[in-house]
Amino acid sequence: MKPTREELPALAAQMETWTPQEILSWAWKTYGSKLTMSTALGAPGCAIISMLSDITKDIYIFNLETGYQFAETRELRDRIGARYGIPVHAVESTQSVESMEAEHGGPLYTHNTDLCCHIRKVIPLTETLKGFEAYITGIRREETATRANAGIVEWDSKRNCVKINPLANWDGNQLWGYIMNNKVPYNPLHDNGYPSIGCMPCTRPVNQGDDERSGRWAGSTKTECGLHVNNSPEPALTHPSTF
Repeated sequence: MKPTREELPALAAQMETWTPQEILSWAWKTYGSKLTMSTALGAPGCAIISMLSDITKDIYIFNLETGYQFAETRELRDRIGARYGIPVHAVESTQSVESMEAEHGGPLYTHNTDLCCHIRKVIPLTETLKGFEAYITGIRREETATRANAGIVEWDSKRNCVKINPLANWDGNQLWGYIMNNKVPYNPLHDNGYPSIGCMPCTRPVNQGDDERSGRWAGSTKTECGLHVNNSPEPALTHPSTF
């Protein structure tokens, strides 16, 4: 039986003792074809796809292809789909990179990262989730302060659907232990100082001991693209003449 929005907090508390596989099994049994997964193909997403492959191969999984991804990420998208028999679909913005840069006077990531993320990630995610009742993500609480209170299941008020975070209470040792023990394919950039991988122009390697997302939008205070922040306002459009 599908939980109501009001029942989600109690259900999330109950799931704190469940394994990620148990959470994913519940999600598939509860939502079936109305369940999807959004993944940036980071280590958590790759681990979840491995787990899902033992539960179902019929789930629709997608990756937001921003047009600025690393070649290693694109290669992994095909490799992990072939390994587990679940295609990872590339979902692009309706506006091409070339059109966006022409409209805004050049690459937005140099001066308006919020708007760039909104066009290339937030809008495509919202559009893709239409028709689904729940979606899976790989976010974990230990990644950043903004994710510290993530529930295992919670309500996404921006998209009016249930958000499922099966690895929310996992730490890095649990994550990488699973990946190593199960020989899960992962992005080779993780072995070169990139614990969190986003778009190529905005991602840098980090020093040992630094926050794992400190290499995202390096040199700025930005830590989230807007996908996982319910109360974030839409960014203002900056006119090209002000660049």
